[in-house]
Amino acid sequence: GLRWSDRREDFRTEVLGLVKAQMVKNAVIVPVGSKGGFVCKRLPEGDREAVMNEVIDCYKTFMRGMLDITDNLVGGECVPPREVVRYDGDDPYLVIAADKGTATFSDIANGVAAEYGFWLGDAYASGGSVGYDHKKMGITARGAWESVKRHFRELGLNTQTTDFTALGIGDMGGDVFGNGMLLSRHIKLVAAFNHMHIFLDPDPDPEKSFAERERLFRLPRSTWEDYDKSLISAGGGIFARSLKSVPLSEPVRQLLGVKDERLAPSDLINALLKARVDLIWNGGIGTYVKATWQTHEQVSDRANDALRVNGAELRCKVFGEGGNLGVTQSGRVEFARAGGRMYTDSIDNSAGVDCSDHEVNIKIALNAIVADGDMTVKQRNELLAKMTDEVAELVLKDNYAQTQAISVIAARAPELLDEHARFMRALETAGFLNRAIEYLPSDEEIAERAAAREGLTRPELAILLSYSKMRLYDQALATDIPEAPFLAGELVSYFPAELSRRFSERLSAHRLRREIIATQVVNDLVNRLGPSFVFRAGEITGASVAEIMRAYAASRAIFDMPRVWKTLEALDNEVPAQTQIEMMLIVRGLLLRGVQWLLRHRRAGADIEATVNEFREGVRSLEESLPQPLDAAGRLALRKRAKQLAGAGVPAELAARIAQLVYLSSALDIVSVAGRSALPVPLVAGVYFELGARLDLQWLREQVAGLTVRNNWHNLAQSALRHDLHNQQRDLAAQAIARSAKRAKARDIVEQWMQQSGVELERYGQVMHELKALGQADFPMLSVALNEVRGLVQAHAD
Repeated sequence: GLRWSDRREDFRTEVLGLVKAQMVKNAVIVPVGSKGGFVCKRLPEGDREAVMNEVIDCYKTFMRGMLDITDNLVGGECVPPREVVRYDGDDPYLVIAADKGTATFSDIANGVAAEYGFWLGDAYASGGSVGYDHKKMGITARGAWESVKRHFRELGLNTQTTDFTALGIGDMGGDVFGNGMLLSRHIKLVAAFNHMHIFLDPDPDPEKSFAERERLFRLPRSTWEDYDKSLISAGGGIFARSLKSVPLSEPVRQLLGVKDERLAPSDLINALLKARVDLIWNGGIGTYVKATWQTHEQVSDRANDALRVNGAELRCKVFGEGGNLGVTQSGRVEFARAGGRMYTDSIDNSAGVDCSDHEVNIKIALNAIVADGDMTVKQRNELLAKMTDEVAELVLKDNYAQTQAISVIAARAPELLDEHARFMRALETAGFLNRAIEYLPSDEEIAERAAAREGLTRPELAILLSYSKMRLYDQALATDIPEAPFLAGELVSYFPAELSRRFSERLSAHRLRREIIATQVVNDLVNRLGPSFVFRAGEITGASVAEIMRAYAASRAIFDMPRVWKTLEALDNEVPAQTQIEMMLIVRGLLLRGVQWLLRHRRAGADIEATVNEFREGVRSLEESLPQPLDAAGRLALRKRAKQLAGAGVPAELAARIAQLVYLSSALDIVSVAGRSALPVPLVAGVYFELGARLDLQWLREQVAGLTVRNNWHNLAQSALRHDLHNQQRDLAAQAIARSAKRAKARDIVEQWMQQSGVELERYGQVMHELKALGQADFPMLSVALNEVRGLVQAHAD
């Protein structure tokens, strides 16, 4: 991203802030990336054409400067630049994205690339005349709107069907602001400001104001002065920021919650930022919110010092960051801890860079096909245009998935605080993270939050999510994960369907094949299981990153998770968002159990497909047989859980399926026993669950889940108890089956085993009776109980 900066005095500070945002934003795309900026020191005055010519000359100089030190590909071979001493390896990948002031410069950049014979051709700068125009697609705003929709959905409001108030930073001539304010016909834009005007409309008509905003957006250039003033509600108006003061009508005073009859423009904007509105939509330039403890000097945006407010002073419900750097990270955290809803700019507006990433990688593939004579340039361009809508869908899926991931983890943030803290420390030890630079909490702050039963906020989780992805991406590339045949579909799913259908074999030879697959796998894993999962799984099992990724891919396929997720996501605005999150957590729990089981019992198997084939049909058979194999108490609990979900609006069939997932946590144990005994899965399941009921193993499992966990050692002990209990129940089922008639019913098999276990069973019963009489069990008590279960297994060991 290369911008023409107008902050001559501190543009280095501006670019540094943008670099930080870009690094975490790039977690959803294939390459690493950064930001650049240039200032023009001697621009001519008055003549706009002369100004733009000078800016373009500066831009071209910057392009040439970078290409002069960038490797090139010639005939498939990497050619270093002349007279350049290289200390790193071959790296011919340099692409330029549109940015502030350079949004229309893509063809200019591609012209410079052509001048240098750079191998990427018009894939060098995305969004040109033959590419995906971000403003026409509205892709950056649409991506940020996914965040806005999710925030409001979790607050019980559907932005696409219900009116809501908004304050805007920007004007309709801008890409992100203009497109964003056209994404719902129910926006009541009560106020907005840019560098020239303040727009006030305290009680707008949603439909009429939408039509007028749309008209302004279609103009070649527009300002708030072009707005039809006859459509503005009583007491509103458009005021130049050059005025000494702005008169405030009664409706405006009510909106702001002030008594002043006039305010200076800077004071008015400050009051607007603190207005009680549903949404603040930032599509402009500048930093308008900081933390209480921060000084204006620390923010380094002098132009807006008089306007800026503190995060704790914001009274909006949701803050959408279509633009970069509108809020400091500490300001975001302060707002979030006060109950406000926001992520970060790197999450909200990542769709632009994501779209550029898709364009570049599509062009790399198609340009190779054109070079081989299998497609003309005209046919390539027609195909690119035809795929525009699907490229947008692929990009927006990433925005949807990341915001969902943060919200799901936020629901468990307090109990995951210790795990997140240890993960951050591990990243710091590896030299990968500096908590102070990213404004993540120190150990002292973490201790304070633990005492207050608070976890990381959404803005902090957003940073941790991105760092997790960046770290895992590097680790995945260093393994053979991208070569796994089972994961070849990840490459196909990255591209539009028509491209994958017509040129699947050519895509498999894509120059960035490994990087694309690694990016896809890492994003899906972290989005579904959280930023600290791989770290946690490694702690518990000692498994490597590659082993964890294989186990995740296998478990995801075994339990047919994509189908479950698609079904749950289709319930947006149909059921309460909290119900959706609860179901997502149930699904996540099953997946966690599946991954850990495979790491403990099938880690050596590097063949993902073989592992999936071993278990998938058996798991499906068990799922289809439920609730029949369960005991009476289990069937009753399942019906009760399903009824609760259905009462919240979940379709009955789906409610029943989600309720069953608790019992599928034992599926891999059951299928493994069925495989060894050559008996039907439903029969083995019947034995397994009947033994669980007779021996109160489900009660023990509930006691383990309810243990008070205060530190990592408690976490590890709880995990070990849970794992041990599953193992013992599996071994008991296998023993009972081995000692029975092969065609007996499940209940008969269990009855026969119990008759053979008289003395041991009597002792076990006494221990369980005493344990239940004491009420809530603790770690030592459950360890003793598990030892008694183990004794039952060992008593009949051959």
